[in-house]
Amino acid sequence: MEKKWALCPLALSTTVCVFLVVTSFNMGLPSSLPSIFSNFRAWNSTTSRYAFVESNLSDHPPPPPAGPKIPRLAYLVSGSKGDLDRLWRTLQALYHPWNLYVVHLDLESPAAERLELASRVANDTLFRKVGNVHVIIKANMVTYRGPTMVANTLHACAILLKKSKDWDWFINLSASDYPLVTQDDILHTFSSLPRNLNFVEHTSRLEWKAGQRAKPLMIDPGLYMSQKRDIFWATQRRELPTAFKLFTEQRLNSITHSLEFVVVIQTGSAWMALSREFVEYCVWGWDNLPRTLLMYYTNFVSSPEGYFHTVICNTPEFAHTVVNHDLHHISWDVPPKQHPHILSLADVPKMIGSNAPFARKFGGNDPVLDKIDADLLGRKNGSFVPGGWCVGSPPCSAIGDRTWLKPGAGADRLAKLMERIVRSEIFALKQCK
Repeated sequence: MEKKWALCPLALSTTVCVFLVVTSFNMGLPSSLPSIFSNFRAWNSTTSRYAFVESNLSDHPPPPPAGPKIPRLAYLVSGSKGDLDRLWRTLQALYHPWNLYVVHLDLESPAAERLELASRVANDTLFRKVGNVHVIIKANMVTYRGPTMVANTLHACAILLKKSKDWDWFINLSASDYPLVTQDDILHTFSSLPRNLNFVEHTSRLEWKAGQRAKPLMIDPGLYMSQKRDIFWATQRRELPTAFKLFTEQRLNSITHSLEFVVVIQTGSAWMALSREFVEYCVWGWDNLPRTLLMYYTNFVSSPEGYFHTVICNTPEFAHTVVNHDLHHISWDVPPKQHPHILSLADVPKMIGSNAPFARKFGGNDPVLDKIDADLLGRKNGSFVPGGWCVGSPPCSAIGDRTWLKPGAGADRLAKLMERIVRSEIFALKQCK
């Protein structure tokens, strides 16, 4: 009898709790239960859907909310021995307080040059105030013919992702590159583009590269030595892979006719503009393909000309985002040699006619750079390229609104390029072919 009486308070409190729940829903209990269970089922479905990375990939969840209207670019500008002043000039010509920058002088450059670069960045008033220029202090060994250039690029990508995920495209350049349009021109034009586009010049037609680059096995001493040495070859050869399809840079002949000359220009390089989403995939490699291909290309001659090309074209999530263009004007000798033709004043009309935002390869302090500064960039006295953000006296000594853009003639040229390579049938016809 005492136990029965002891249960009364429990029953009473339970009744009160049920009454409060029903009252809070402002409706009858029978009609509340379906809503409760419906909410639970929706929560349970969402939880199970994203329980594993594989589900996240296969179900294609909705994209995150759109970011700012003005995209943000993340640059890597790299150089080697003797490139300090050239790299510094390229960085100033590229600078915009809205963007991010990583600069790197490789291990072949003297320690004094690397320290001077770090000192210049640290002591620059604007760089110090904005904090968007980062120097790779622990230099990497970089050899173009081996995989170390790919490793250095991935290193820069990882640094940029660590510093901020609030950027849209990664662009790799060297000290031998130079812009042909202002950053306001690029940001204005890229504002109207889908943020998932990747600009990678590529082809699956290996031709002579199948026998001379894909099948031979080479070792790059840059992986384990502190000084540059040429690659050496293993006696064994390998067959072309069957688990994935190889892609490489594409060098297409474009012939320009005039009354006086015929010029053959070949384009294609290891330089590209990659979406942040694809960069994250290459760094994290959640389905292991980027790591597998990184190991494969370790023994591949000139792997920078094929690694990112092969990764993106063998990944269905990204293959449809590839634009078959590297955003560069590059002039090759005929027949092409290992390195492109050094651009000069005579090449300025062709550079402008290409509508490309960048060009290479330039010599140090060549008069053609002064011509580009004066006629295309409006850059004076070795200062920054003026844009909507520039305020103060002298100009660009202070920062105004970083998102206020003042596009010029370069934006018109770049828009024409996008009409041809993105907004035409060429876009789909040249993807991963």
